[in-house]
Amino acid sequence: MSQTTVCTIATFTADDLLRHLPELGALLRACVHDGASVGFVMPCDVEESEGFWRGKVLPSMRAGGLVLLVARQGETIAGTVQLDYDTMPNQQHRAEVRKLLVHPGFRRQGIARALMTELERHASALQRNLLTLDTRTGDHAEPLYTELGYRTAGVIPGYARGTHTHEFDATTIMFKAL
Repeated sequence: MSQTTVCTIATFTADDLLRHLPELGALLRACVHDGASVGFVMPCDVEESEGFWRGKVLPSMRAGGLVLLVARQGETIAGTVQLDYDTMPNQQHRAEVRKLLVHPGFRRQGIARALMTELERHASALQRNLLTLDTRTGDHAEPLYTELGYRTAGVIPGYARGTHTHEFDATTIMFKAL
């Protein structure tokens, strides 16, 4: 049973990202060090984690194709999620959920659920009625997505290298119609 906590969720601008770059980098590192399968492997240092936000997320935000939501407890960044809606003309009805991150010290408090609920609200406002995501098969996030109404489209074996190992993990592709 998860405990619900009070957090505030903000939609970050590109300027907000730059102002909070060290905190966002620290959040990513904490999640990777805790084993999160979010594209990085150990060791994950400051340069790599901040480089992700600066080099991958920031350009998409500036181009107008990505929403970055940030959950805070007090002044501390506790979690983030991204809504990527930079799609081809024949896919203007869908978007992708990317990089749901909750700091290990803030897990099991309802933050991931709150971020996902707000993400879906943004998707609806953008007239995106189909969301997709991928998650490591068997990861602790998979049951959350199922509880939120996401359905499994399939499982791809050997999809990505483990965060702490050289073995390859399967990924589950999921979707939800809004």
